[in-house]
Amino acid sequence: MDKHYLTPLFSPQSIVVFAGNADKPQGRSVQARQVHAALKAQSFQGTLAFLDIHTTGTLADLAQSRADLAIIALAPHLVADALEIAGRMACRCALIVSSGIGAEPAAQLKKIAKRENVLLLGPNSMGLQNPRLGLNASTLGPLAAQGTLALVSQSGALTTAMLDWAHSNAVGFSTVVSLGANTAVDIAQVLDYLANDGNTQSILVYLEGIANARQFMSALRSAANAKPVIVLKSGRKPAGNAAAQTHSGAIVGSDDVFDAALRRAGAVRVGSFVELFSAAKCLASSYRPVGQRLAVITNGGGPGVLAADALNHIGLQLGQLSAETVKRLTPLLASLATCTDLVDLSEEATPEHYRAATEAADKDRTVDGVLVLFSPKSGTSATAVAQAVVQVKTTMVKPLLTCWMGDATVAAARAVFNQAAIPTFRTPEAAVGAFGNIATFYQNQRLLQQTPPPLSALAKPDIEGARLVIETVLAERRKVLTEMESKTLLSCFHIPVTNTILARSANEAMMVAAQLGFPVALKIASPDISHKSDVMGVALNITNAASARDNYNDMVERVKRLQPDATISGVTVQKMANARRGREIYVGLVTDEPFGPVIVFGAGGSMIELFNDRAMELPPLNQFLGRRLIDRSRVAETLGAWRGASAVRIEALEQVLLRVSEMVCELPQLREMDINPIIVDESGVVAVDARIVIDSAPQASSGLASHYNHLSILPYPARYEQELPLRRGGEYTIRPIHPDDAEMLKRLVRELSPQSRYFRFVSSMAELPPPLLARFTLIDYDREMALVAVVKERVSDPQGNIEETERIVGVSRYVTNPDRASCEFALVVADDFNGQGLGSRLMESIMEVAREKGLSEIEGLVLTGNSAMLKLMRGLGFTVKAYAEDPDFKLVSHAL
Repeated sequence: MDKHYLTPLFSPQSIVVFAGNADKPQGRSVQARQVHAALKAQSFQGTLAFLDIHTTGTLADLAQSRADLAIIALAPHLVADALEIAGRMACRCALIVSSGIGAEPAAQLKKIAKRENVLLLGPNSMGLQNPRLGLNASTLGPLAAQGTLALVSQSGALTTAMLDWAHSNAVGFSTVVSLGANTAVDIAQVLDYLANDGNTQSILVYLEGIANARQFMSALRSAANAKPVIVLKSGRKPAGNAAAQTHSGAIVGSDDVFDAALRRAGAVRVGSFVELFSAAKCLASSYRPVGQRLAVITNGGGPGVLAADALNHIGLQLGQLSAETVKRLTPLLASLATCTDLVDLSEEATPEHYRAATEAADKDRTVDGVLVLFSPKSGTSATAVAQAVVQVKTTMVKPLLTCWMGDATVAAARAVFNQAAIPTFRTPEAAVGAFGNIATFYQNQRLLQQTPPPLSALAKPDIEGARLVIETVLAERRKVLTEMESKTLLSCFHIPVTNTILARSANEAMMVAAQLGFPVALKIASPDISHKSDVMGVALNITNAASARDNYNDMVERVKRLQPDATISGVTVQKMANARRGREIYVGLVTDEPFGPVIVFGAGGSMIELFNDRAMELPPLNQFLGRRLIDRSRVAETLGAWRGASAVRIEALEQVLLRVSEMVCELPQLREMDINPIIVDESGVVAVDARIVIDSAPQASSGLASHYNHLSILPYPARYEQELPLRRGGEYTIRPIHPDDAEMLKRLVRELSPQSRYFRFVSSMAELPPPLLARFTLIDYDREMALVAVVKERVSDPQGNIEETERIVGVSRYVTNPDRASCEFALVVADDFNGQGLGSRLMESIMEVAREKGLSEIEGLVLTGNSAMLKLMRGLGFTVKAYAEDPDFKLVSHAL
């Protein structure tokens, strides 16, 4: 159980191949001949056997050929038979390289694989490569060079092109996987394997589409938390949905949502496969988190200006040296050098000038990265300058990128950089783009670490009241809420709204307006009209009763003429918002296929489509995510003090976003929503208009995820927090783990006795390595769960002051098995807390979560010598039996 379940597929020790009769090549498929040749061309570091499905013999004979992986490269009508045989041979995995298999036959193959307990990659895959093992089980061409990049692609043709490019540019791989259409083992499972693969440092993904957003996001977040993941996605879909009933639905495209999903997952998106590899090369270097300020060092103004323009184009900043740095650096440079914006060393630049400038930029706190440009100059050695820069790199902590412009005269210099593993580019724009990927990666990593709960710390909303409004509307077989109903829903979640009253006649409108106080606004009330302004159904700044009466009559008559089939309920009357210098904002919701609900923020008002300002984020949100969402919008620039207007109260906007996030989490019936406009000024916010579209809640599976089945990222499950007494006095808290627990978890493992560490990890490691620590603390709360036991301790600081800190003293966790019906658990308790009931309570709690999730069995491996754990397991009712694959372990299991 210590190895990943896909290890037999991607790193097999034994293989059996079904590729037809080698003695009759004319009867074999093209794929069969290619796979046979590819396997034979390498020295696979394992056992390799070739079988013909027409071979005679008993099942006992076939069992002798049992293998980790069965490779099937046969005509489509023979594939099912071969898969049946592979299953009866107890092969754990199968790879189908055969092409031309449609959705229906593929579904039958998946059924066979499930029945035979075989993990299936394919059909229609072009295969896989593992250069470290000398394994080329593919039709992708020659075996790739060995390296630390993993490539997983949904396009066989593009995979071949990438491998060809990589061969010419000396790029190596740990694993190459071509996923075909209708494959059983999908992109999420492959990402999960690569996240745990010690031979992979960075993951490259070519993506055309996903089937299950929850599983994809779970695997992608886990992988991106462990190592850089760079994604190239095709099929950009423009914004615009003619059927949308809100502004949000009309201006948000599926590609916008995909970008938002990648940001939240901590991954980086690129636009070409050349950029894919350059981003991987840059991110493979262990740089500390960086900002957006790139210093540019050059020996020519033109290339430097190109780099500055590129920075401005992608929203990054030109890093300018501080006055102190300029003062120290200037005496070391040529007389014509300038450091005002660019660090222009002039045509007189020498290798020593480059070295001094690069060192100075690295040490300057106003700089986050350094780009060194060189244009060939007569009398200056491009290679000598490169060597000077390489010498500085050994002491640098910031990203260093280089661009030696030209071709033949700088080829040797580029070789120097490649040897030193310093990213080098042919153009300034390409180098700036690479730095942009580095900056994006670290920004997205901060988003990845956020694990908000479904409800914020603000006042508790009236969730039941909101559900009652929705149920009433659905009972009337309506899907579009009226303005009054929409504002009622907002009010249930404490979003400030203007006081709105429905008038069903001109006289009512006149009386309501007088009671509210002038000036007022009138708006047509109709479930059939999405955009009131389009039918002239809005009248503003009405200042007296007669005007209210006349506008009512004119508006109803006008709307009936422009939209005769619309049902008109009357006209809503509301007092005009009195914010003279307020900004108009909109907050919206769209439902994407497949990512589910997405929160949108931007400039509001009647020209919302024209502004086309849309920043978006996947729920749930916390204050950090809400603020970043605001900052990404174009309207954010107008929210500060501006042309005599005071700065708006940003905290009030953040609270609206948190409230909308609560609505999205707790009300799965929401499909689209516009709160437009929201008027915001220095005193706060008020929603002037709102429109909400609903439908029946998505069908939810039972268990932990059921209430939030509509979300692609599960909220932090705060409901599992509980306070419990210790046997020897005091209290402790059991709660789900979150990323901020990393240091406490690291301390727990470090302070365990060597025996306790070995019992838990079957390893003599002194503490958790960073990749494992990241994997243990950032989980998806869906396919896995970890509960920590936390106590409060009083400690003194160096000054003798007493402060209260938290300490993790136990952890229980489970990971769902591939069958999605059972799970594997792990448990550890601090040595000084043994005997206080923590172990049994942590196990009971994690079992309860697994039971609620809908899992049927929990199991684990316990070392035979761990008598205390075995005693605990028996006390909890676990069955203990021998583990057939290793006599040093006992297999313990419990039905849930």
